[in-house]
Amino acid sequence: MDDNQDYLNLLRKINSKPGHSQRKLAGDLEFSLGKLNYCIKALKKKGLIKIENFKKNPKKINYIYKLTPKGISEKAKLTLNFMQRKMREYDELKQEYEESKKKNFK
Repeated sequence: MDDNQDYLNLLRKINSKPGHSQRKLAGDLEFSLGKLNYCIKALKKKGLIKIENFKKNPKKINYIYKLTPKGISEKAKLTLNFMQRKMREYDELKQEYEESKKKNFK
Protein backbone atom coordinates (compact mmCIF):
# COMPACT_ATOMS: atom_id res chain seq x y z
CA MET A 1 0.00 0.00 0.00
CA ASP A 2 1.33 3.45 -0.76
CA ASP A 3 2.08 6.12 1.82
CA ASN A 4 -0.85 8.33 0.75
CA GLN A 5 -3.31 5.52 1.41
CA ASP A 6 -1.71 4.81 4.78
CA TYR A 7 -1.81 8.50 5.67
CA LEU A 8 -5.45 8.78 4.61
CA ASN A 9 -6.39 5.75 6.71
CA LEU A 10 -4.53 7.14 9.71
CA LEU A 11 -6.02 10.63 9.32
CA ARG A 12 -9.51 9.13 9.14
CA LYS A 13 -8.89 6.99 12.22
CA ILE A 14 -7.42 9.90 14.21
CA ASN A 15 -10.38 12.06 13.21
CA SER A 16 -12.84 9.47 14.50
CA LYS A 17 -10.84 8.20 17.50
CA PRO A 18 -8.42 10.94 18.69
CA GLY A 19 -7.87 9.38 22.13
CA HIS A 20 -6.83 5.93 20.93
CA SER A 21 -3.40 4.72 21.99
CA GLN A 22 -0.77 3.97 19.38
CA ARG A 23 -1.23 0.28 20.07
CA LYS A 24 -4.99 0.53 19.44
CA LEU A 25 -4.50 2.63 16.28
CA ALA A 26 -1.90 0.16 15.00
CA GLY A 27 -4.24 -2.75 15.64
CA ASP A 28 -7.21 -1.07 14.00
CA LEU A 29 -5.17 -0.14 10.92
CA GLU A 30 -3.23 -3.43 10.84
CA PHE A 31 0.07 -1.51 11.06
CA SER A 32 3.08 -2.49 13.10
CA LEU A 33 3.81 -0.10 15.97
CA GLY A 34 6.95 1.00 14.12
CA LYS A 35 5.01 1.80 10.96
CA LEU A 36 2.38 3.69 12.92
CA ASN A 37 5.03 5.70 14.75
CA TYR A 38 6.71 6.51 11.42
CA CYS A 39 3.39 7.68 9.93
CA ILE A 40 2.49 9.76 12.98
CA LYS A 41 5.88 11.48 12.93
CA ALA A 42 5.53 12.17 9.20
CA LEU A 43 2.05 13.64 9.62
CA LYS A 44 3.23 15.78 12.53
CA LYS A 45 6.24 17.01 10.53
CA LYS A 46 3.91 17.98 7.67
CA GLY A 47 1.72 19.89 10.14
CA LEU A 48 -1.31 17.67 9.55
CA ILE A 49 -1.73 16.53 13.14
CA LYS A 50 -0.83 17.79 16.56
CA ILE A 51 -0.07 15.63 19.55
CA GLU A 52 -1.14 16.67 23.01
CA ASN A 53 -0.39 15.05 26.36
CA PHE A 54 -3.15 14.36 28.81
CA LYS A 55 -3.15 12.44 32.02
CA LYS A 56 -5.64 9.65 32.31
CA ASN A 57 -4.48 9.02 35.84
CA PRO A 58 -1.63 10.52 37.89
CA LYS A 59 0.86 7.75 37.06
CA LYS A 60 0.27 7.41 33.33
CA ILE A 61 0.63 9.89 30.48
CA ASN A 62 -1.26 9.32 27.23
CA TYR A 63 -1.50 11.28 24.03
CA ILE A 64 -4.39 12.65 22.08
CA TYR A 65 -4.01 13.15 18.34
CA LYS A 66 -5.86 15.96 16.60
CA LEU A 67 -6.12 16.96 12.97
CA THR A 68 -4.98 20.49 12.25
CA PRO A 69 -6.88 22.63 9.74
CA LYS A 70 -4.17 21.69 7.24
CA GLY A 71 -4.74 18.03 8.17
CA ILE A 72 -8.47 18.31 7.56
CA SER A 73 -7.78 19.85 4.16
CA GLU A 74 -5.23 17.15 3.29
CA LYS A 75 -7.66 14.42 4.38
CA ALA A 76 -10.28 15.84 2.02
CA LYS A 77 -7.74 16.00 -0.83
CA LEU A 78 -6.55 12.43 -0.23
CA THR A 79 -10.16 11.23 -0.05
CA LEU A 80 -10.96 12.91 -3.36
CA ASN A 81 -7.87 11.38 -4.99
CA PHE A 82 -8.84 7.97 -3.62
CA MET A 83 -12.37 8.27 -4.99
CA GLN A 84 -11.13 9.41 -8.41
CA ARG A 85 -8.70 6.46 -8.55
CA LYS A 86 -11.47 4.01 -7.64
CA MET A 87 -13.80 5.53 -10.25
CA ARG A 88 -11.10 5.07 -12.93
CA GLU A 89 -10.58 1.47 -11.81
CA TYR A 90 -14.34 0.87 -11.95
CA ASP A 91 -14.56 2.35 -15.46
CA GLU A 92 -11.62 0.21 -16.63
CA LEU A 93 -13.13 -2.95 -15.18
CA LYS A 94 -16.52 -2.16 -16.68
CA GLN A 95 -14.89 -1.64 -20.09
CA GLU A 96 -12.96 -4.91 -19.77
CA TYR A 97 -16.17 -6.70 -18.83
CA GLU A 98 -18.06 -5.26 -21.79
CA GLU A 99 -15.24 -6.23 -24.17
CA SER A 100 -15.05 -9.77 -22.82
CA LYS A 101 -18.82 -10.07 -23.03
CA LYS A 102 -18.73 -9.06 -26.72
CA LYS A 103 -15.94 -11.58 -27.43
CA ASN A 104 -17.78 -14.43 -25.71
CA PHE A 105 -21.05 -13.83 -27.55
CA LYS A 106 -19.65 -13.56 -31.07
